[in-house]
Amino acid sequence: MTGPTESDTWIRRFHPVPEAAVRLVCFPHAGGSATYYFPVSTALSRSADLAQKVEVLAVQYPGRQDRRHETPFTDLGLLADAVHEALLPWQDDRLVFFGHSMGASLAFEVARRMDRPPVALVASGRRAPSTPRDESVHRRDEAGVIAELKRLSGTDPSLLQDDELLRLFLPAIRADYQAIETYRCPAGTTVPCPVTVFVGDSDPHVTMDEARAWAGHTTGGFGMEVFEGGHFYLSARPAATIERLSAVLRAHV
Repeated sequence: MTGPTESDTWIRRFHPVPEAAVRLVCFPHAGGSATYYFPVSTALSRSADLAQKVEVLAVQYPGRQDRRHETPFTDLGLLADAVHEALLPWQDDRLVFFGHSMGASLAFEVARRMDRPPVALVASGRRAPSTPRDESVHRRDEAGVIAELKRLSGTDPSLLQDDELLRLFLPAIRADYQAIETYRCPAGTTVPCPVTVFVGDSDPHVTMDEARAWAGHTTGGFGMEVFEGGHFYLSARPAATIERLSAVLRAHV
């Protein structure tokens, strides 16, 4: 085969492990990109017991980085359909899903669509689908969207200070916010795989009760890990995040 495939467009493999026992599929947050998970891939590739056993597949959404000229999705369900299709080459492998913020809801929706669902789902920094809030960041003006990005402290400060560059990325960021803020999940929807929730103890977007509510969305086991920090606790404490994520992976290697 010559030229990139659909999966090559959507899925990035920073440290390929062709014979991996488990593949960790990482779903970025609103405004995020696949490269956000490069440090995760690097850490696992250097792990004493998981290197050559785990491969990271990071999802690249349209509208950012090398896909910046593509139209971003504003509907989470349609985005889930597209990601599900891109993951078909790995449908027979053992997959673990990790999604942060919007990525957690997207990972849940992709898992729902799979004939062979992932063996585990880690939902990070996101309240359960059954606990929606009335949010409208996507309807704010540019200053309002930027204010939200600064409040969450998950965006590179150099990007926030470069007005010209920021304007290039704002359409994708706004589209992501529209997708997650208009997302609604049918009552009683579950996935068969175990769900583990990672959450920061001072996350303004997720209360402990909203995090625990994920237990109602799985017919498998449920667990919850609370980290010190806010919405982007994983950026502030990468070692602790990798340690607990590795524990989930070891259970399935």
